[in-house]
Amino acid sequence: MDHHPLEQLYDAYYHELYIYVYSLCKSHSAAEDILQETFLKAILSLPETHGNMRAWLYRVARNLTFNLMKRDKHRAESKLEPLITQEDEPLEKLLRNETYQVLYEGITNLSKVKKEVLVMQYFSQLSLKEIAVIMHISPENVRVIASRARKELRTYMEGKEDDLS
Repeated sequence: MDHHPLEQLYDAYYHELYIYVYSLCKSHSAAEDILQETFLKAILSLPETHGNMRAWLYRVARNLTFNLMKRDKHRAESKLEPLITQEDEPLEKLLRNETYQVLYEGITNLSKVKKEVLVMQYFSQLSLKEIAVIMHISPENVRVIASRARKELRTYMEGKEDDLS
């Protein structure tokens, strides 16, 4: 893989992969490290003819994130950072509005699997089929998980409606 296609791959997917990985690990530095390793793996092992590079990158980033969390759970918990840190933090713009803050809180209260599906579906705009491939489950299972997650999130948001008024 030559340098130019890798730059295009990086430019096309870094931001959305960062949001996805950050939503899982809640650490800016860990997310950056994981993405650095993800793109390094792309340089070293991704064939140029791979059918769906985006899904492959998500799968690699997901596996690296879960491996990090399993390998060093205590360290990952101690490295949690405040929700809003620096002005250039990618999630800061989403959290400026109180409604988005409540939405973010609702998403973080979901189970890991439900949160992961919603983040991939809405923030990364992956299809049910792509999510199924990444998570090693059926597209129907992804649809059911997403439906249940949206229902839980809707209930949470309705419960917080008075706080927003």
